[in-house]
Amino acid sequence: MPHRTETDSRRMLRQLRDEMASAQPGQERLDRITTIIAESMGTDVCSIYLLRDSETLELCATEGLRPSAVHETRLRIGEGLVGKVARLARPLQSANAPAEPGFRYMPETGEEVFTSFLGVPIQRLGERLGVLVVQSKEARNYTDDEVYGLEVVAMVIAEMTELGAFVGEGTSFASTHKQAATLRGVTGQEGEAEGHVWLHQPRVVITNLVNDDSQAETERLNEAIEKLRGSVDDMLAVAASRDKEHQEVLQTYKMFAHSRGWLKRMEEDIRLGLSAEAAVEKEQSAARARLETVPDQYMRDRLHDLDDLSNRLLRILTGQGVETGAEMPDRAILVARNIGPGDLLEYGRKLRGVVLEEGAVGSHATIVARALAIPLVLNVPRITTDALSGDHILVDGTEGVVHLRPDDSVTSAFRDKVAMQAKAQERYASLRDKPAVGRCGTEIKLKMNAGLMADLPSLPTSGAEAVGLFRTELQFLTRDRMPRRSELVATYARVLDAAAGKAVHFRTLDIGSDKVAPYMKRPNEPNPAMGWRALRVGLDKPGVLRMQVQALIRAAAGRPLSVMFPLVSTGEEFTRARDMLNRELDRERRLGHPLPAETKVGAMLETPSLAYAPDSFFEAVDFISIGGNDLKQFFFAADRENELVRRRYDTLNISFLSFLQLVVDRCHESGTALTFCGEDAGRPVDALAFAGIGIPALSMRPASIGPVKSLIRRSNLNEVSELIARVKARGLDSARPALLDYVASLVE
Repeated sequence: MPHRTETDSRRMLRQLRDEMASAQPGQERLDRITTIIAESMGTDVCSIYLLRDSETLELCATEGLRPSAVHETRLRIGEGLVGKVARLARPLQSANAPAEPGFRYMPETGEEVFTSFLGVPIQRLGERLGVLVVQSKEARNYTDDEVYGLEVVAMVIAEMTELGAFVGEGTSFASTHKQAATLRGVTGQEGEAEGHVWLHQPRVVITNLVNDDSQAETERLNEAIEKLRGSVDDMLAVAASRDKEHQEVLQTYKMFAHSRGWLKRMEEDIRLGLSAEAAVEKEQSAARARLETVPDQYMRDRLHDLDDLSNRLLRILTGQGVETGAEMPDRAILVARNIGPGDLLEYGRKLRGVVLEEGAVGSHATIVARALAIPLVLNVPRITTDALSGDHILVDGTEGVVHLRPDDSVTSAFRDKVAMQAKAQERYASLRDKPAVGRCGTEIKLKMNAGLMADLPSLPTSGAEAVGLFRTELQFLTRDRMPRRSELVATYARVLDAAAGKAVHFRTLDIGSDKVAPYMKRPNEPNPAMGWRALRVGLDKPGVLRMQVQALIRAAAGRPLSVMFPLVSTGEEFTRARDMLNRELDRERRLGHPLPAETKVGAMLETPSLAYAPDSFFEAVDFISIGGNDLKQFFFAADRENELVRRRYDTLNISFLSFLQLVVDRCHESGTALTFCGEDAGRPVDALAFAGIGIPALSMRPASIGPVKSLIRRSNLNEVSELIARVKARGLDSARPALLDYVASLVE
């Protein structure tokens, strides 16, 4: 085979560009492309295999193999040399292919006379699309230039595949971005939404794949690189006062931006005929492919950094910034890799739902989505690559499922589900002003969780009797500087005004772990969830906690005030925090400021240790709120951010219910008010169990109050208590099956 030259490569790419612009049907385009490549590279065979589904490659066009094999020959990913190229996502060649381990002979193709083999992956941004293969009768090794040149060609074919250039009669294929897809993720916020995709950072669309002037394209690339380096330096200057981790990320950006190897590879792509944009995306695709195979998390994070830097460079080259001028569609569903709480708040209630490629169940964005009651699905693989702005999308936050470009049957079933839930909500609305009293006569107080002013309108309409938890950290997390005391006073006063006399339980700053404000230094901790967070931070650095307590006292201005401290692990911690609050009350009295009409001070029980605190603690505390989300992870030693373990432990496990019973008994003995607060309080069957063991109050998201109230009113809590006792006596592990049977037996 002759040595590849710049002229050969550029000539072939121009021919491919002309084919892409032609009006030929998809199959004819494919056939013509294989002929162009075989003639240009001087090979006997050129074949294009495309993915028919996630696991199957299909021979879609060939020059040199038997035409009858087209659309008949199929391989699984990993099968044969072609399947191996797809699985490894890197080139593979052999001078004697039939002798290679794993070689699969396909007699229908007539390939037995061809000895040499070179296959390169057809991929875009890490997404496998197919394999491009050349073969020859002579036994020979292909040069590095030939391999590299074929990779450049494969990149152009990948773009053509994405653009639907091969769709047509006989191909049986649709453009990737026209196919229906069901994607599974993790529930961040329950609820369902139908709408249209709005990409937070739209994909850069590359329209010029092939260049007409390599020197001019190289100059464009170098100018863009200089702008990129300048923007990274600017970000580093701004970040000088930020935490060390943030600076380390930007230092990595700077290292990549100044990488001679990265720039050299892109310049070589341009020399062989690609445009500057196409060269950047080719190297980005290679980095994404490596990302899929790297097990080390540190290296995966660095490849993510390179991916983000490539996007920045593409935006500079194309001028396609975040603000594209496009209008947000009606019923917008936000799709992003990740998003900060401030950005999400800016979108606010204009969104019907949110889908993130990354994220965690305790992240800032999740907290804001819950506060706004927006369905949220996290950790949805490849959603930012697969989705285009304007795509029809269905979000099932309850099941953690996303339907992208769904067909009519899926859409119909989804709408039926939403309609049934709407009817149920109408039924729950009729219970709004009725108490949650069981058939046994026991009343359970139902409260709502909140974190934003936007939550408070739900207080009268949900049927909640109080705000059982107001998360105060959102006012700290959604801005780039520490809020002033006067700002906090105004915010808390508005919350109390909106509550219109109903009790509001303010949780002091629960920060640390996965909740770190951008202006605060993040400590380097091996296990942040069990580290320096919440009240521990407030006691060690009392300035912020004192300011927050002062703001709460002044906001109350003669009204009742309820304050609770998060993650109290020992009675001594509560005593120190309460004493700090009492000192601030004394200070406000000396200053002549009005004091709250009544001040109640509580603790969140989120660690098992607090259940075994001395009697003096239970006598000193005005109320206890069980923080179910954290308590469950500490009780079962199962990180709630870890999908491998967080779902395997059940709230209705007898050991957990027995522990909760201990807390109920201790609070009953001391006369301490008790509430269960968390996601599980809003799940009707779980809430029924908590009520059955004697927890007198539950706090949940507003939308859950109706379903929980409905079930409690239909139930006899004495029967529930007896049922749980029988399950325990029988030595069973969980009360859930028995409770589900009980609920099924109830009359609507």
